[in-house]
Amino acid sequence: MGSSATPSTAASAPGRRKVALYLALLTLQYGAQPLISKRFVRQEVIVTSLVLSIEVAKVICAVILLVAEGSLKKQFSNWSITRSLTASGLPAAIYALQNSLLQISYKNLDSLTFSILNQTKLLFTAFFTYLILGQKQSPKQIFALTLLIAAAVLLSIGESSSKGSGGGNSDYVLLYGIIPVTVASVLSGLASSLCQWASQVVLVIVLSRKHPIATVDPFNNNTG
Repeated sequence: MGSSATPSTAASAPGRRKVALYLALLTLQYGAQPLISKRFVRQEVIVTSLVLSIEVAKVICAVILLVAEGSLKKQFSNWSITRSLTASGLPAAIYALQNSLLQISYKNLDSLTFSILNQTKLLFTAFFTYLILGQKQSPKQIFALTLLIAAAVLLSIGESSSKGSGGGNSDYVLLYGIIPVTVASVLSGLASSLCQWASQVVLVIVLSRKHPIATVDPFNNNTG
């Protein structure tokens, strides 16, 4: 009775620290990305070449992480092009278009406005998750999303009006700054929901192969 901590509690502590670390890194990435892009990406940069370079860098980083954790061989042994295209072909195309729109928007918005507008993808993810998967949000989540919408609207109005009063072209900011990042947020929410739906469909296929008689509902969160 010297210690009141159960084995499960003790085991979950490192997991919580790891989650906190990843959340902190993700927050840092979201905050620094617009600043870095505005600092190093010039107006004359070709958007398609930039997006392609970013995607290649993502693939390289993913392979390095898989090698580090020793699961690269296992992932490739279970990989098939048909299943990959079925599960991620459409979301990958959507993400490619989203990244192109984001690069256009980077150049025409200040970092704060871009970051807030970009975070509206949480709203669209919640919307498409409900539309495609039928998953509802809690009242607290709905309230938080409402605050996010209000902040995005206020910043969009402020950015457009400040450009107009400062001698800039407010229509240009709207067309090449606000609209692209908003459309990119919509596409991000759609692609995220499609990825989740596809992962459930793949799970159903795997389970149906293991248990051909069983009937599995892909929209039932209690599957498995």
